[in-house]
Amino acid sequence: MNTEQVMKIFQQNAALLSGHFLLSGGLHSEQYLQCARVLENPQISEQLARSLSAKFQDQRINTVIGPATGGIILAYELARAWGARALFAERENGQMGLRRGFSLSPRDRVVVAEDVITTGGSVKEVIELVQARGAQLIGVAALVDRSAADIDFGVRCATLLKLKIQNFTPENCPLCRQGIKLVKPGSRDPDAK
Repeated sequence: MNTEQVMKIFQQNAALLSGHFLLSGGLHSEQYLQCARVLENPQISEQLARSLSAKFQDQRINTVIGPATGGIILAYELARAWGARALFAERENGQMGLRRGFSLSPRDRVVVAEDVITTGGSVKEVIELVQARGAQLIGVAALVDRSAADIDFGVRCATLLKLKIQNFTPENCPLCRQGIKLVKPGSRDPDAK
């Protein structure tokens, strides 16, 4: 899939929103990507994941892990495309961890999956978790990179769409100064560290 095809999918599924949004990392933005609107359709999820999985051909991926909740569906679909297993990491007492009997070992060749990369915070936490378990980190795969600057995860990062969406710190947010209501559509509490 090319960029135009991916963008069309997001637009057709009302996944690119305009307003005043509180992002999971604490920044504000006038646009928000609600990937859940795209990933709610299994056929579209599979199509996007297959396209993204092709960017890691011949890497012998056997495990895909995503941060809850944004990375769960993509991790599952990527795992299906590669014939791998799908895990997710979740927060407990503010720390990203493995629960539900999930485990990682040095035999695992892992890709970290995320729906949208903004600051890269959740991805970095999952990378630390993977490395702490001695697993082999092969790369990062995301549907969308909307980071303000390129983020170096120390491994290959493949995405289907790169968007330049301006973010603001709360103290420098023109939307706040205009009195536009702030909406928190994301899944992670920015105060939970």
